[in-house]
Amino acid sequence: MPDIFIRPDWPAPGNVHACTTTRAGGVSVDGYTSLNLADHVGDNPLHVAENRRRLADALALPSVPLWLRQVHGLHVVDAGGGCAAPPEADASFTTRTGVVCAVLTADCLPLLLCDRQGRRAAAAHAGWRGLAAGVIEQTVASMGLPGAELLAWLGPAIGPAAYRVGSEVPLPELRQRPGSIF
Repeated sequence: MPDIFIRPDWPAPGNVHACTTTRAGGVSVDGYTSLNLADHVGDNPLHVAENRRRLADALALPSVPLWLRQVHGLHVVDAGGGCAAPPEADASFTTRTGVVCAVLTADCLPLLLCDRQGRRAAAAHAGWRGLAAGVIEQTVASMGLPGAELLAWLGPAIGPAAYRVGSEVPLPELRQRPGSIF
C-alpha cells in the first residue's frame, strides 16, 4: 500500500497517535478515487467499507473509529460513549485509551487536539460554518482542559488559491468574536 498518511509534526505525548489520509491506497473508482472513507457521497458502500478496513489495518487501530454524520455545526460527542449509528456531530473527544476519534474533510479543516499528558484527545471538522458556530470552542470545552494544557494540530485544508469565498461567509462577524483567530 502506498503511503496514505500525513503525520502531524506536533509535540503530542507518545500515547496520542494522529494522522490524516491522502486519497491514495483505496479501492474506490471514478470521482471517488481512491481512498474515499465517506459513506454519504454516493460511493459504492462496499468500496467505502473496504477503504475503512484498509485504513484500520494500516494503522493497527485499537478500535473502530467513531464515524460522525457531520453537519457543519458545533455538536461534540464522547467517542467512548458507544453509539449504534453515527451521531450527528462535527467533533468527538475521548478520555479513554484505545478510542479512535475521526472526522472527514475535503476542503474543511481537520483539527486534532490533545492535552500535554495524553489523557484527552479530540478531532474536529472545522469548516467556516462550524467555525462561525463555535465548534472549536465547544470541542475544547467538552475536553474540560485549561488552555495551557492544550496542544493542537491543524491539518490540510483548502486555501485561497482554490476556494472563493462568497457573501454568505460571515467574516466580519468572525472577526468581531472574542478570541477569534481571524
